[in-house]
Amino acid sequence: MQDNYQKILEQTLRKLSNTDEVPRLLLHSCCGPCSSYVLEYLAEYFDITVLYYNPNIYPPSEFEKRAAEQQKLVSGMEYRHSVSLISAEYHPEEFYDAVTGYESEPEGGTRCRRCFALRLEEAARFAREQDFDYFTTTLSVSPHKDAEALNSIGGALAGKYGIKYLYADFKKRNGYKRSIELSQQYGLYRQKYCGCEYSLEVLRRSEHDWNRGAG
Repeated sequence: MQDNYQKILEQTLRKLSNTDEVPRLLLHSCCGPCSSYVLEYLAEYFDITVLYYNPNIYPPSEFEKRAAEQQKLVSGMEYRHSVSLISAEYHPEEFYDAVTGYESEPEGGTRCRRCFALRLEEAARFAREQDFDYFTTTLSVSPHKDAEALNSIGGALAGKYGIKYLYADFKKRNGYKRSIELSQQYGLYRQKYCGCEYSLEVLRRSEHDWNRGAG
C-alpha cells in the first residue's frame, strides 16, 4: 500500500511548529510554476534555498527561459521566512549520461526515474555540503509525476548522504490547482512538456496526431 506522503509531511510540519528554530530547506525545483505552491506552503515553516538544477531541459533556450521564470517568481512572491535561489549551470551531458540505454523508454518509466535520481542526488549532495536541515523537490506537485518513486529515491539518498528528506506529495491539498492559480497571478510561462527532448517529441507527436484528426 502506498504511503500517505501528505500526512507524513503534515506530521513533520506540526513538529516543526512546536520549536523556536526555523530549519533550512534546500528545495530542488523543476520550474517556477511547480515551485509556486510549494514555496507558498513551505515558507511558513522553513528558510528555503531553491536549487534550479535541471540538465534534462531541452533545448538550451528552454532551460534559460525556465530559469528566468524561476527567478521572476522567487523575486516576486512574499514569504514569511527567507527564500533565495541558486541556478546551477547547464550541463545537459549529465542528463544524457544518466539515461543512456533508456532513451526509448515510455514517459514515466525507467528513464524518468533515472532523471529524478540525478536531480535529487545533486540536491542531497549540495544540501549535505552546505549543512541544510532538509532537502526535497517540487516534482511531486505534477499529476504526471510518481510521488512514490520520488519519495523512495529521496529517502534512499537521505540515508546515503546523512541528511533528512522532506517526504511530500505536493499535488495533494489541491496543490497542482493552486500552482496554476499562482502561475496566472504572477504571469508565469507554463510549459507544455516535462523538459527533455524525449518528452518534447511525445508532445510533438500528440499535437501532430490531434491536428490530423481535426483535419
